[in-house]
Amino acid sequence: MSAAEWKKRCETEWSLQDAPMPDSVDWKSVCEARPFWRNLLKNPSPYGLSKDTPPPEPKLSEVPPNEPPPVEPDGDYTGWITSTEVLPYETSGIPAGAVVCELPQYSWFSMEQVVDLKEEGLWEALLDDFQPDIVIQDWYEESQLHKFIYQLHVKLLGADKSTVISEQTVNPTEDLSIYSHTWKEVSLVFSGYGPGVRYVHFQHKLKNSSMRELIPTLFTGSSVTVRPTKASC
Repeated sequence: MSAAEWKKRCETEWSLQDAPMPDSVDWKSVCEARPFWRNLLKNPSPYGLSKDTPPPEPKLSEVPPNEPPPVEPDGDYTGWITSTEVLPYETSGIPAGAVVCELPQYSWFSMEQVVDLKEEGLWEALLDDFQPDIVIQDWYEESQLHKFIYQLHVKLLGADKSTVISEQTVNPTEDLSIYSHTWKEVSLVFSGYGPGVRYVHFQHKLKNSSMRELIPTLFTGSSVTVRPTKASC
């Protein structure tokens, strides 16, 4: 196929009639990269779980292990940068003079990725002028370990990977009055974010609890997707 034919194929397949499509772009590479409607995150489900199946019930050993619990859940974290923040013990609700033998230790388990939008097949004129919608989606386990068990922070970054052009956060509060153990969906949409965006920084934190064993808050189906659409003025 000629360069013009590859360009026409991209335009037709993704209905890009209103988007800037300069001839300088390698349209064959764009078509083959398929940058739209595709999850740009790597390894979106490190625990091998699906949102279409209920999250597994925690399994505790009949005899508590002698060694300290792990700091993170078992999983394949290929493609993710991970870190753990151990939180101070929560003692505010303990009456004065009470004797406490053991308390749960909470920690935030952080996972993050940076998506290079140009490397994934998008081009500068599209990102700067058309500004296609960037959709974020995530599913976390309703673990009921605490009223705050999940945080999401997504930033759109400039070419230097540090200038923040737009950002959104989610920090839900859990209702612990009724027992429920399902996946909870979180979604964000970036529209009309301005020129200069080249990277998406995705970070979420999930709260784990450990006393003699680690009880995690799991997640699945994290996604960063670019749509060939933009918010109407």
